[in-house]
Amino acid sequence: MDMDRLIAKLSPLERRLLPFLKEGIKFKELIISSKMKDVEVMRSLQWLNNKNVVQIQEKIFDLILLGENGKEYSKKGLPELRFLNVLDKKGKTFEKIGKEAKLSLDELKICVGVLKKKVAIELVKDKQLMIRITNNGENLKSKESLEQKFLANKFPLNISELKPEEKFAFESLVRRKDIVKKERVKERTLVLTELGKILVKIKITPTDFLDKLTPGLLKTGKWKDKKFRAYDVEINVPSIYRGKRHFVSQAIKSAKRIWLDMGFKEMKGNYIQTSFWNFDALFTAQDHPVREMQDTFFIGNPKNGKLPNKKLVNEIKKIHETGGNTGSKGWRYKWEEEKSSKNVLRTHTTVLSAKTLAFLSPKDIPSKYFALGRCFRNETLDWSHLFEFNQTEGIVIDENANFRHLLGYLKEFFGKMGYDKVRFRPAYFPYTEPSVEIDVYVNERKTWIELGGAGILRPEMVIPLLQKDIPVLAWGFGLGRITSPYFGIKDIRELYKNDIDQLRKIKEWMR
Repeated sequence: MDMDRLIAKLSPLERRLLPFLKEGIKFKELIISSKMKDVEVMRSLQWLNNKNVVQIQEKIFDLILLGENGKEYSKKGLPELRFLNVLDKKGKTFEKIGKEAKLSLDELKICVGVLKKKVAIELVKDKQLMIRITNNGENLKSKESLEQKFLANKFPLNISELKPEEKFAFESLVRRKDIVKKERVKERTLVLTELGKILVKIKITPTDFLDKLTPGLLKTGKWKDKKFRAYDVEINVPSIYRGKRHFVSQAIKSAKRIWLDMGFKEMKGNYIQTSFWNFDALFTAQDHPVREMQDTFFIGNPKNGKLPNKKLVNEIKKIHETGGNTGSKGWRYKWEEEKSSKNVLRTHTTVLSAKTLAFLSPKDIPSKYFALGRCFRNETLDWSHLFEFNQTEGIVIDENANFRHLLGYLKEFFGKMGYDKVRFRPAYFPYTEPSVEIDVYVNERKTWIELGGAGILRPEMVIPLLQKDIPVLAWGFGLGRITSPYFGIKDIRELYKNDIDQLRKIKEWMR
């Protein structure tokens, strides 16, 4: 860089600091010698570093400092030493020792524990509890302990420079209250570059260049004889992060917009539902493994919820026990109303689809609905499973709907979510027939991944809820699995971790 251009770009703070710069000077020394505030020195150094005038070397190390008790014990001696100094072979009471050694009750208790471990005292029960010094205690009393020698050092101490016996003493004392403490320190040292070595030799004063053009200078014309500081358009400036929605919220908003644009109405409902709506209305048997505590969060209070009208309850009961009028044999067991009334945290948004079908009037058909919300499952937390997640759900109720329509809706949704390639595989789900698994191709990973399931609802679910058998297209998939590849997330737990750096730098959703 041209030296004249560099000098013209220096700020007033940099000019003030330059005369005090020298090779190897530490940050704290620079504050003292320049009489500038630490924030001014740090800011000036960062600017000079950007101009390649200096380099800032940082060294991190642990220092040992004396606490308040440590300062007192370095002068008076450790409590256990003062405790021993007033003891003799005859023994003394606990209270008398405290009074003579001038120790608090807490210090006395600590002394007894420390000295018993060193077999320096013995407790004798006579008319009252007496404490006597042992031969080992006399030996300890006659010589200075490692801990007391350690406190005689000049603090602070660098922990990496301790001798083995000093390290032993430190580890013993650091476990005790406010005697010594460890503090991590960052030391900054300056290294002058070749450019910096030349610059510090040039005599530059803060008033050589002006920062602004005033009305007075214009009126008098004195500005013609002055030098003005140049704008430095090349200097690095701090990154500014604007406020924005969480990236998961961005994806949720986008997914909702896609369904609404496709003509769907949104279904909403409570997180807490009865087992009737969460399981029974979906033709899930009462002895199915998903209804066990290791898969579902059951509510303790209130334990049970209110069931719908008796007619619908009886319809669902018939479906489970005999298949009712659906042509199915059902599950062939005795259905229990008590199990059906148990409250759970909803395990899927399909519960909303069941409720929507149950309260749909004939004039509302054909229609189509979607849901997008939180679900809860008693899962072991790992890279691919969460116990709380967002699921999106959809149903289309239409006498003319067919399987090809189902695949068309799914292709349209995933295409708008950024997936060019979508494929379907035959599958089994408890309440749809036929059923398919949905796979999408992730370009970043060069592989297909499974995202969810879909199908046409079984008569055992549709007939008791709608009172007639018409095609109902249905699907459901976790939103986290859909959006993770776009954000470059391989561990699904990263969707909700409290990392401000991630939130600032992660790319925004495509829509």
